[in-house]
Amino acid sequence: MIKKTSLATPVAAGIALLLGGCAAGPDYVRPPLNLPTQYTSAPASSTEAEGVPLPRFSPDLDVPAQWWQAFRSEPLNALVVQSLAGNPTIEAADAALRVAQENEAADRAAFWPTVALGYSPTRQRVAGAVASPVSSNANLYTLHTAQVTVSYTPDVFGATRRQVEGAQAQTEQQRFQTLAAKLSLSSNVVAAAITEASLRAQQRATQAIIADQKEVLQAYRKQLGLGQVAVADVDAQEASLAATEATLPPLDKQLAQQRNLLATLAGRYPSEGVAAHFELDALQLPGELPRTLPSTLVEHRPDVRAAEAQLQAASAAIGVAVAARLPNVTLGASYGSSAYTLSQLFKSSSLFWSLAGNVTQTVFDGGALKHREAAARASFDQAGAQYRATVLSAFQDVANALEAIDADTRALQAAVKAERTASQSLARTRTQVRLGDASPLALRIAQQAEQQALLNLVQARALRLTDAAALFQALGGGWWNAPPAQLADSSSPVSPNASKPALP
Repeated sequence: MIKKTSLATPVAAGIALLLGGCAAGPDYVRPPLNLPTQYTSAPASSTEAEGVPLPRFSPDLDVPAQWWQAFRSEPLNALVVQSLAGNPTIEAADAALRVAQENEAADRAAFWPTVALGYSPTRQRVAGAVASPVSSNANLYTLHTAQVTVSYTPDVFGATRRQVEGAQAQTEQQRFQTLAAKLSLSSNVVAAAITEASLRAQQRATQAIIADQKEVLQAYRKQLGLGQVAVADVDAQEASLAATEATLPPLDKQLAQQRNLLATLAGRYPSEGVAAHFELDALQLPGELPRTLPSTLVEHRPDVRAAEAQLQAASAAIGVAVAARLPNVTLGASYGSSAYTLSQLFKSSSLFWSLAGNVTQTVFDGGALKHREAAARASFDQAGAQYRATVLSAFQDVANALEAIDADTRALQAAVKAERTASQSLARTRTQVRLGDASPLALRIAQQAEQQALLNLVQARALRLTDAAALFQALGGGWWNAPPAQLADSSSPVSPNASKPALP
């Protein structure tokens, strides 16, 4: 008998340890992705040209936490930081993260027993025909009851652990969604600043063209008085001037709307505006751009990490659903005292206690628990497909940005060449008109060509800056280089101090 007991004790202990160490449902494992070794199917095709250096990509260059500083604009740096601190979308994301953290903490409390204190005074009168329950045989009496109750549900099959695992994954999901919101906001601010600078440059170029056309018109009017040009030539120049002037109000409107956008992104009303004004010449394309390895993109993109956290939460939900079909064990204990007067409470004669255990196993529920488990597994499959779709989208964003920068370089090279050619042609045509070797029509054609070339050059410069910002965003924005203290504090903008190596 002693041998049986000694054998049963370690067996029971082993079973208890086994039950305590395992959890129902699958353990989460990141699904295989078969990541490619490169982002694009073909290498860049742009070549070096005078006045337009090729962008250099370095796999050893990491994305800095404050990546927008790569454009070397102090007003832009200040506006991004101001926007991260004042935009209500970021405030909402930070609040959502705090909600997830508190919900996770609440789920973790299930590992501990619940202790409740109670006090219940009762004043009661019984009918005279009924025997009094008190020793004094009085019909009217007061009963005081005080007790402490302890209840505990041991996590035998890991339901609580899976519940907490899911809550932790949801917290991670919200944390990366908050980082994604900050990355999106900073990217929008940079893009809006570049667009404002482009519009201001287009506005200035248009005003210069208008001034030049007015000067030509005055010269034509003088020549008309001398009989050197026809009235039709003056009318045609006036029409060309009016057509150019008509392009200025739309630029003014777009610039005003862009200023309103910048104010809104910074958390201000449009009437308050922002102090920063952006010029295209003050924004510099980084001399070297990061090009992180494809294998690290899934670690850096906040939206990919958020999608994976959602996948892990779906995996944990399977464990919760499986555990719901297993027996549920509940333990309880109470200790208290009941007395007719407060002075008699907790004396030995008034004490009571109880210990209880309960095991419940669902026998029949019409298949509800079975179908809930099947639904949880289907949700996991759905989250897995969404995760893979997010990874594909991330690689597409990087490939698009790389190919856009390559195409922008070629477009800028062509725009620079076209502007130089148009400027030389206009100067030559003016000389020929003064010498009588060219007609006013040729001059107007040259003016229109230079006008279009100037605008194309401005737009090409701005587009290359915008696509460079899109590359920083596509690579994840460098949040992983922020100091750990600021990563823990969701309300703090990321810091540039941990970026490595620094952008030139």
